[in-house]
Amino acid sequence: MSDCTWSLHPQLQADTLPVGDLPLSRLLAINDANYPWLILVPRRTGVTEIEQLGEEGALLMGEITRVSRVLKAVTACDKINIAAIGNVVPQLHVHIVARRHDDPLWPRPIWGFAPPRPGDAAAFTRFVAAVRRELGIAIP
Repeated sequence: MSDCTWSLHPQLQADTLPVGDLPLSRLLAINDANYPWLILVPRRTGVTEIEQLGEEGALLMGEITRVSRVLKAVTACDKINIAAIGNVVPQLHVHIVARRHDDPLWPRPIWGFAPPRPGDAAAFTRFVAAVRRELGIAIP
């Protein structure tokens, strides 16, 4: 059940495109030409840490696993990076990023080095559509 008082942090709203909703989380995508990048945001008010989800933490872990598998299948990447940092945006959100051995920062982490660099709009639309299709999510 979603929290009826929940809303997406304005920074996440500004930086992402909604992909759709899973049972616990809203799935978002960042248009970054270097890294196929998804974000899961549990629809719970005031939650800043995974441990605050209590028993729902297991549901979040299941969604992370499911989205990671789909991202790997859609991108054929070499590695999936997962992080719940929250130093800039306090609302709990989990980054799931596809990495390749030949990407600009390999093998370093992507966070904090450069802002996302928007890529081709049509390619981004195809990426989001493929993720939705693989997850069985209708267009929001």
